[in-house]
Amino acid sequence: MSSVFFEALPFAPDRFQVEAIEASQAGQSVVVTAPTGAGKTLVAEGAIHHALDVGLRAFYTTPLKALSNQKFTDFRAIYGDDQVGLLTGDNSVNGSAPVVVMTTEVLRNMIYSGSEDLESLGVVILDEVHYLQDPARGAVWEEIIIHLPAPVLLVCLSATVSNPEEFTRWVAERRGGAKLVSEEHRPVPLETLLALKDTYENELTVEPVFDEGGRPNARLERSLRQSRNRRRRFKAPRRLETIELLAAIDRLPAIYFIFSRAGCEGAADRVAEGLRLTTPDEARVIREFAEKRTAHLGDNDLAALGYGHWIERLSRGVASHHAGLVPAFKETVEELFARGLVKVVFATETLSLGINMPARTVVIESLMKYNGETHELLRPGDFTQLTGRAGRRGIDHLGTAVVSYSSEVPFGRVAAIASAGTHPLRSSFHPNYNMAVNLVANYSRSQAQELLNASFGQFQSQLEAEDLLQRISDGEADIAAFRTAAECDRGDIWAAMASGDRRSHGTIMRAFGSELSSGDVIDLGDERLVLLARGTGSNPRLLVLSETGKLQRIRPGELPSSATRVGSMELPEPFQPRDEGYQRQVTKELRRWNDEGDHLAAYQGESFDPVRSCPDFEDHQMWVRRIQRIERDVTRWKRRQERLGIGLVGEFEDLMELLGRWGFVDGWALTDRGEKLRHIYNELDVVVVEAVEARLFDGLEPAEVAALASAFVYEPRSESWPEEWPTPALKRVSEDLEAIDQRLAAAEHEAGVGVSRPPESGFAELIYQWARGVDLTDLLDDGLAAGDFVRTTRQLLDLLRQLRDVFPALSRAVSAAIAAIDRGVVAAGGVE
Repeated sequence: MSSVFFEALPFAPDRFQVEAIEASQAGQSVVVTAPTGAGKTLVAEGAIHHALDVGLRAFYTTPLKALSNQKFTDFRAIYGDDQVGLLTGDNSVNGSAPVVVMTTEVLRNMIYSGSEDLESLGVVILDEVHYLQDPARGAVWEEIIIHLPAPVLLVCLSATVSNPEEFTRWVAERRGGAKLVSEEHRPVPLETLLALKDTYENELTVEPVFDEGGRPNARLERSLRQSRNRRRRFKAPRRLETIELLAAIDRLPAIYFIFSRAGCEGAADRVAEGLRLTTPDEARVIREFAEKRTAHLGDNDLAALGYGHWIERLSRGVASHHAGLVPAFKETVEELFARGLVKVVFATETLSLGINMPARTVVIESLMKYNGETHELLRPGDFTQLTGRAGRRGIDHLGTAVVSYSSEVPFGRVAAIASAGTHPLRSSFHPNYNMAVNLVANYSRSQAQELLNASFGQFQSQLEAEDLLQRISDGEADIAAFRTAAECDRGDIWAAMASGDRRSHGTIMRAFGSELSSGDVIDLGDERLVLLARGTGSNPRLLVLSETGKLQRIRPGELPSSATRVGSMELPEPFQPRDEGYQRQVTKELRRWNDEGDHLAAYQGESFDPVRSCPDFEDHQMWVRRIQRIERDVTRWKRRQERLGIGLVGEFEDLMELLGRWGFVDGWALTDRGEKLRHIYNELDVVVVEAVEARLFDGLEPAEVAALASAFVYEPRSESWPEEWPTPALKRVSEDLEAIDQRLAAAEHEAGVGVSRPPESGFAELIYQWARGVDLTDLLDDGLAAGDFVRTTRQLLDLLRQLRDVFPALSRAVSAAIAAIDRGVVAAGGVE
């Protein structure tokens, strides 16, 4: 069977592609990990080919609507328009087709509703399966792997991760077997260059970061070090200079990453003003294509979106790409770049997620990124993800990654970050309200508990528990063995060590605090903290998260004298320290984090007692510190072992108790309210149902219905004051909505479950005006980016359709609200 598929290919497939396709066509689920651009999609096509050949259907799932739209277009070109469908929540095209592309949540919802479409399903492709570690959405991937009917095969496609064996073992347990196929080789080799401006020679140059042996470039490192001892010789290049140089050395097209929307727009403007990177014929083709792809937008919308300025930049071969752009603009940029017509795209890091836009060169302007609280260095895994697009397979013999020089980042750190790096795949699975009621609807209590215990999160917890048992045993044996080696014949080594330094506690701890960086793990003796962010000044405030999940701001002087930095852990991205899901994920990783041995104790001073004058004092001290560290570790491991005993089933039972008190379940049965909750897929699902049941939507005009519902989908990009509700009626119901939210928060706190975020009024005025027919131009005067407006409105439409279908009494008012807001640029297409 596979030979027919391979013979039809116009090229020879790679080893990993052949291995994975043969395994899936032999009836085995597969997990494929490979770098960006390695050709994982061919594995999916092989699985789809086999499913269609035996008369079964194939579902291809992605985490992003934009990626689903792209795959829909690609597959229609391969299989034909009538053979491919699309389901993304706000788009439904030919949903009964043999091949259907969908977002992951759509498949999860189909499984819970017992959809008939699953009966003829042969294979599901989970693209970007490493998304299961996303704090907000990751549980969906695990729910699919757990609940998908047993005969259906899985093809899991992932970027390279450091623990693929562990993930595959879990998939194999859930699906009756799975094969891991890994490919670490990049299809196009990568060279990494440092771009720097030589002020002595007044020229921009690019130098290799690594020598031919793959080691950091010693000559460049020496030159940079010497320049620091004199008048500074090197400085960061300007964006225009960098693009001019890349054009001169034939390294275009390029994606230039800047970690801010404003930075991307400013860079695109400056380069377009200074360069024309297209021929007259290319500029004409670009204009014709852009006009065709935006023809569905009205003149007023185009004016509001700055169409004239955008297309002028585009015709010169320059564009920006970020979440603030409407889909039509982003998709046009993506296609023109893929065709080689647009030569430079200035993009935020969101472009690294799935969209097919390979380039000859990737430029990273800064290895420092603002995470919401402070600026942090990129992790090696982030660098690998961003530079994965460098090098077009079949076109380039070499891909190029260019890092702009910064005097703030030592060359050694640049080289360390640019080394190939990966992240471990960690579960973010936790039961939530919607999951709980769907488990009640579909399974017995014992089956539900078995399924929760079958999650990847529980699988990793069990592995951790086994590892903890071994660590405790080994630690206690080491303590016993090390005590003899620690003894000193001149006196009490333990008392000498306890005497510590004679400086004041405050002075010592301030110095200790100034040495800390985000991600550092601090051992306090009886628990550990991870530093999320550090303030500025001589006595900076520290934002820390404990192993018990407590978030707090403290001064260094509030830390005990036993504080020791024992290493550093990688913080998940995006940085969202106030988000409950993010805090749970960081807490989980902190608990399983292993000591790296990179210790920095707060108290390190010397004193002059007989024990300290012993010639072997350093050896004694070493053994004491080892024992103290191991004793702390053993205590922490035992406490962690106790917490693991609660597990996901314990969290689930806490949720069930709360749902029972709120009338959603009665024992192991759903009430009418619980049945409604089953079909509301929203982060604030309980509050949504409560608001409807409290009749908060009754009597509202369509524009007011949209405004009130927007509170459940809108999340501000930064902290802001609550906005005023646009009408007196909304102001009145908002008080009841706030009361519902506060009651739920109190109940969640009492039950020991994660506290839901509150509804947000920040979008209400905008969507109210839009529903009343106000032009986009007038709305965007408020400073909200058009892409953000469209994305939030599409999310609102999804929720309104759920309300229409689940609550028949609201159908008329909600349908009118949908009609009022699904117009113009909003109706023009979906978003990520």
